[in-house]
Amino acid sequence: MTGPARSPRGSVRHLISINDLTDEDLRSIVARGARFRAGTAGPERPLAGDVVGIYFRKTSTRTRTAFSSGALRLGAQIVSYGPDDLQLNTGETHEDTGAVMSRMLEVLVARTAADPGELRMLAAQDRMSVVNAMSADEHPTQALTDLTTLLGHFGRIDGLRVLYVGEGNNTATALALALTRYAGTHLEVRTPPGYGLPDEIRATASAQAARGTATLCERHDMVDLPGNFDVVYTTRWQTTGTSKPDPNWREIFAPFQVTTALWAGSPNAIFMHDLPAHRGEEVTAEVLDGPASIAFDQAENKMHSAMAVLEWCRRGPVAGS
Repeated sequence: MTGPARSPRGSVRHLISINDLTDEDLRSIVARGARFRAGTAGPERPLAGDVVGIYFRKTSTRTRTAFSSGALRLGAQIVSYGPDDLQLNTGETHEDTGAVMSRMLEVLVARTAADPGELRMLAAQDRMSVVNAMSADEHPTQALTDLTTLLGHFGRIDGLRVLYVGEGNNTATALALALTRYAGTHLEVRTPPGYGLPDEIRATASAQAARGTATLCERHDMVDLPGNFDVVYTTRWQTTGTSKPDPNWREIFAPFQVTTALWAGSPNAIFMHDLPAHRGEEVTAEVLDGPASIAFDQAENKMHSAMAVLEWCRRGPVAGS
């Protein structure tokens, strides 16, 4: 019995950062995810015969389930690894681990919540795609989910105005890198003092925006907010695998809670949250469970977006997606 056809040498596609994607790749994945959600992607099973590894060293509900379910729906089989299952724990190098896995897997989806250099080392081979399911600095598949959600809800991404409130964490980082690729978008980021976007991410996203017609603004207060936002977005204050350096961090974050008051200037805005949520902390229950919230539709889109990512890894951009 022969295995599935391998990608030609040098053509393996990795997704470790949004920056790994061309504009064509980004738009193709997002459009394809929206088609999977709409049920118009076709009956193909492009991963039939493939094996996808699912390696999570940190907790996950949505991302792990999304990639596992998505791979199965695309025809692949999966092998799951827990945090203590690999010989990495006994000193085997990431490069050797990736080289061995690449002889047996077509795609490895990995969450380390650590330095993305680990993922780059696993990707230092030319047979197996590596997908970042969240590292300490960036959550690229979350941004792809978010854009898929925006496209499905509004029918467009160009020109949307998004208010992000909360820590400049790995979700915010990926969103800034992705949304500023689209024409006419505005991303207003309001982060607590000392918890903003990393300087290099802000610089990269701002440069992208300047090359087109997008805009990015970050401030560390909640005063003088512009209105007419299409989206209000937040994430939980205690990000997986991180801790706050300030013992009084809750006092610093308190003014950045999302409440219904934010809708005074944006009455038609939808609410998004990458989940899990802590009602009464980063968002009130009235908002999360209210009529403007599409947070659980957004969570479902994790699976549709994961399917688009896996398909892209194996086939590249899909024409007409």
